[in-house]
Amino acid sequence: MARIFLFGFAFFCLINKGAAQITQTIRGAVYDSESQTPIPGAKVQIYTADTNEIFRTLTDFDGLFEILNVPIGKHRLVTTFMSYSLNDRTIEVISGKENVLQIYLSETFVEQEEVIVSGARKNGEVINEMALISAQQFSVEETNRYPGSRSDPARMASNFAGVQGADDSRNDIVVRGNSPLGVVYKIEGVDIPNPNHFAISGSSGGPVSIINNKTLSNSDFFMSAFPAEYGNSLSGIFDLKMRNGNTNTNEFTGQFGFLGTEVLSEGPLNRGKRSSYLITGRYSTLSIFQKLGIRIGTDAVPTYGDGAFKFNFPLKKGGVLSFYGVGGKSNIAILISEQKTYSTELYGEGDRDQYFGTAMISSGISYKKSLNDKTFMSSTLAVSFDEQHSHHDYLIRHLEYNGKDTNVVVDSIYPLLDYSFKTTKISGFTSVNHKINRRNIIKFGANVDFFTYNNIDSVLNNNNNEFITRWNYKGNAFLIQPFVQYKLRITEKMDFTAGLHAQYYSLSNSLSPAEPRLGWKYKFRKNQSVSAGAGMHSQTQPYYTYTYQRYDSENNPVLLNKNMDFTRSIHTGLGYEKTFNKGINIRTEAYYQYVYNVPVTVVPSSFSLINQGSGFARFFPDSLENSGTGENYGLELTIQKYFDKSFFFLISTSLYNSTYTASDGIKRNTSYNGKYTANFLMGKEFKINDKNILGIGVKVTVAGGKRYGYVDLEASKERQEIIYKDSLFNERQFKDYFRADLKVSYRINAKKFTHEFGLDLVNILGIQNILSLSYAPNLANPSAEPISVKNQLGFLPIFYYKIDFKFRKKVVVEK
Repeated sequence: MARIFLFGFAFFCLINKGAAQITQTIRGAVYDSESQTPIPGAKVQIYTADTNEIFRTLTDFDGLFEILNVPIGKHRLVTTFMSYSLNDRTIEVISGKENVLQIYLSETFVEQEEVIVSGARKNGEVINEMALISAQQFSVEETNRYPGSRSDPARMASNFAGVQGADDSRNDIVVRGNSPLGVVYKIEGVDIPNPNHFAISGSSGGPVSIINNKTLSNSDFFMSAFPAEYGNSLSGIFDLKMRNGNTNTNEFTGQFGFLGTEVLSEGPLNRGKRSSYLITGRYSTLSIFQKLGIRIGTDAVPTYGDGAFKFNFPLKKGGVLSFYGVGGKSNIAILISEQKTYSTELYGEGDRDQYFGTAMISSGISYKKSLNDKTFMSSTLAVSFDEQHSHHDYLIRHLEYNGKDTNVVVDSIYPLLDYSFKTTKISGFTSVNHKINRRNIIKFGANVDFFTYNNIDSVLNNNNNEFITRWNYKGNAFLIQPFVQYKLRITEKMDFTAGLHAQYYSLSNSLSPAEPRLGWKYKFRKNQSVSAGAGMHSQTQPYYTYTYQRYDSENNPVLLNKNMDFTRSIHTGLGYEKTFNKGINIRTEAYYQYVYNVPVTVVPSSFSLINQGSGFARFFPDSLENSGTGENYGLELTIQKYFDKSFFFLISTSLYNSTYTASDGIKRNTSYNGKYTANFLMGKEFKINDKNILGIGVKVTVAGGKRYGYVDLEASKERQEIIYKDSLFNERQFKDYFRADLKVSYRINAKKFTHEFGLDLVNILGIQNILSLSYAPNLANPSAEPISVKNQLGFLPIFYYKIDFKFRKKVVVEK
């Protein structure tokens, strides 16, 4: 493989040597950031980095622009319009793909001539104008350069201050000490099911993301105290934006790599009407190798595939209709029974065969229209489906010595458990933005979800003579979330927002009638600003926990926790920000969050739902009541240089404390209280010649170790899983986490092709970070303590090759 890589590298360098100057087309649209209406007559200018050329154009009646024959490279793009603030950004132009941009301008407080504000760069600004604090722009171009991120939006977000990954093998993220259960993903305003392969019921993460980064435009990530339109979350909101396909040129992207083999195609459906398509698909590369008979060291190969599409149709009188979809399916079989050679290092549990699979899809239709120059409407109707199923067969085995080797012999296999959880959801979302005047903006709307649940689960009892049904539920429920949000521009430098969010869930008859949200931001001299925010939030419990059943004295099933209420929180924050020249930005934020109404056991214990939500295990709730509390507070610092000409860095650190109190009244560390986390990322691109670029990126992460407790050996042996002593839960902590990643890429711009070779070396030092303890009986020594340490991933090299090109000549249609 290394020889092929080097040969291809040398070949593409030779064929590009001495070629003529390569150019590309830049196109896009300019919008009012608050009313979302297009801005005709805006001036768009490109200042080239190397040749000092200037390209200029004006947007048309629909706010569209196009600039032809722009040289490849990094250039400065400046957009201006009378009575609006300047938008100044850096764009990267490559040969194989056109740049299609969406640019948002903010109206100035006082009407004046065309505004030119020195240094008013828009790097890092969130799209949602109602967000004044605890929000971060998710820039696809910026975050795609982060080493170790695997082109996964969640892993990219784990580099932000206040966010950390819970597990190297999964992309669950902990936001300000909160459980990953509180993270919600949205597309086109609608909540979508967990968008990850091998996702456990109720979780928000998984090993491999279904979301393809290539289908996204810049998006927003919120860390609590978010605007009123977002609900059913206590920690984080990923408001993902799917981009449109190219409206004028057919383009193709292909990628082959360790994590998947994928293709993406986009282009116009009707150039005259500016309709477009975007379709992508991916399949796991390791399973392709397996089907070709190429062994990769284990038979437990994960099989997964995913895809996405978006068809966009501009209509008459300014309306836009879109059809979109994203989904994936995954399966894995971990067959311990086929491993004949004895080893203490096994996938999964060492006492059973496991068959596990998941699926999710979310597809819908959205309609957007500017009703006039001050009012914008957006509506989405979507259908979602997600499913998780698993089957376990228990093994009875012994060791047998044949005179040369010690082999494992399986005496018997019998079913241990089987479950299938399915959820179908119909969602509707509508919002209206109305700019009353320059000072006052209002946004209101509602999100309605209708659920159909089908949960079935049974497990063999401790005597191995009868199956116990833990879930057997078919039913419906709906979740309604209306909201209203108001923004007042008090002065040119001061903004204030106020909103109300409400929430009702029918299955548990839970109601949160009014959740106030407040935000304030003041900009002052030398590009500085201070901000503050507060909000009340509520969140449903994982849906499958409401339908867990036990049996009464007459052997009738009883849903123990159907009437669980929302978990609720009050979140406050205070921030400071300063922007320097050359794209350098410093942000710091202090926050406090009080969590209450948390489900805990009726019988006094250390259990709290506040600790659930990461890993591959479901949880089985006893009778719960909403009397638990929690507390999160901390200080965050981000020092960032946005990727400009050839260099970027990001330093983010968080000092925090996360505690909870369960039904026994004792205050403890939550399972996510690592106390601190810090990331250092740096990247540099070296221009080999006019067309070829070498990129090198480094990332170092340090964090406090995971919390754990003292193992109850007798209870663990009885239940054949790790059981911690209740009174000492989370009293211990593993050693601190440390990981270093290195990413190397080489990009080659041919006339109509862009080739990119990449190697992402995750945990390049091979540090053995501890993940957890696991229950692992020792067949060679049955009297030994059946507890082993389970480490995080070691060194993982991830390679890829990507190609972008136009596969049909552009046709210009005269109007």
